[in-house]
Amino acid sequence: MSDIMRPIGFEHLIRWSLEEYRKEGSIFGLDKDKFYVNQSGSRFKTPFGESIASAIGPAAGPHSQLAQNILVSYLAGARFIELKTVQKMDGEEIRHAVAKPCINAEDECYNCEWSTELTVEEAFDEYVKAWVAIQVLAPELGLSDGKDFAYNMSVGYDLEGIRLPKMDAFIEGLKDASASPAFTESIAFLKGHLQ
Repeated sequence: MSDIMRPIGFEHLIRWSLEEYRKEGSIFGLDKDKFYVNQSGSRFKTPFGESIASAIGPAAGPHSQLAQNILVSYLAGARFIELKTVQKMDGEEIRHAVAKPCINAEDECYNCEWSTELTVEEAFDEYVKAWVAIQVLAPELGLSDGKDFAYNMSVGYDLEGIRLPKMDAFIEGLKDASASPAFTESIAFLKGHLQ
């Protein structure tokens, strides 16, 4: 297995999910019997006013970098998803700065990982693809209306870095991704494959 995260395209994400679901009754290895459905119908309000179906979700980590991992988190019940931190140092630069494995669990666990090893732009695309996939697959699978989860954006590590144009574009883009190529291409694929 490679130690480098490799995003997959939205079309591949959807086709893989639906094909595995039809053939195996699972998506990315998570059996459909483990998919979370909010039986009570109750919702929680986040401090920002979103209505979510459960108050659990993954903290930012390697598991919240790729669209397929975010999707599986949702399927398993995560409804407050903290996205992997992005910062000015990204891509190749950060891959060379952090030794792997970045989690040492010989007797106590220490995580020396900083932020996503994707570029800021790749991370943005992954988060948008996952959001669109959840919006489509949750209703398709009968889990929810797809509007029962929230992202928690994580940016770092200092004010100077957060003020950089690429970081500002990331923050503003996640607030409204509707004009981004990741969003428009995902929607175009879905419209072209309606059944």
